[in-house]
Amino acid sequence: MSEDLYLPTALAALVLVLAVALVVSVLALRRTREHAVEALASSRAEQSDLRERVEVLARKVESGAGPRRTPDEFVITDIGRGSDESAQPVAERIEGRLFADIVLRESLVRAASFGHGLRRGLSPETRNRIRFEMKREVKRSRKQRRVELKAIRRERAARQRAEEDVARDGPSGSPQEPGSACTP
Repeated sequence: MSEDLYLPTALAALVLVLAVALVVSVLALRRTREHAVEALASSRAEQSDLRERVEVLARKVESGAGPRRTPDEFVITDIGRGSDESAQPVAERIEGRLFADIVLRESLVRAASFGHGLRRGLSPETRNRIRFEMKREVKRSRKQRRVELKAIRRERAARQRAEEDVARDGPSGSPQEPGSACTP
C-alpha cells in the first residue's frame, strides 16, 4: 500500500521542485533585464552628454576659438581638424551573418589547431621517441628495484647474523655452555 502512495508523492515533489526552479529563473531573468535596461538608459544619457560636449568643442574649433598649435607640436589624434572621412562609425550591433562567420572562423581555427596537434602527436617520430623513453624508464626502474632488493637482502642477512650471535652468546655477551642455565 505504501508503494501506491510513493509514486504520486514523488511526482508531486518533482512538480513542486520544477515549479520553484521556474519561479526562481523567471525572477532572475527579470532582475537581469531590469539591470540591463538601467545600464542602457545610463549609457544613453552618457552618450548624449558626450555628444553635447563634442558639439561644443567642434563649434570652438570651427570658430577659431580653440587653442593655437605650433607647427612643431606632436598631435596623436585628428580631432578638430575636420577630417570626418577617416572617422569610422562604431557598430552598435553585429549582424547575425557576421556573428556566425566570426564564430565559425574561431571554431575552424580551434579544430585545425587540434587536428595539427593530434597529427603531430601521433606521428611515427613522436611514437618512436615515446617508445624509446618508456624503455629507458623501465630499464632504470628495474635497475633501481634490483639495487633496493640487494640492499634489503644484505640488511636481512646482517639482522639474522646478529640474532644468531645474540642467541649463541647469550644476553651477557659471553658464550654459554650447552645445557647450562643462566642464573644471575
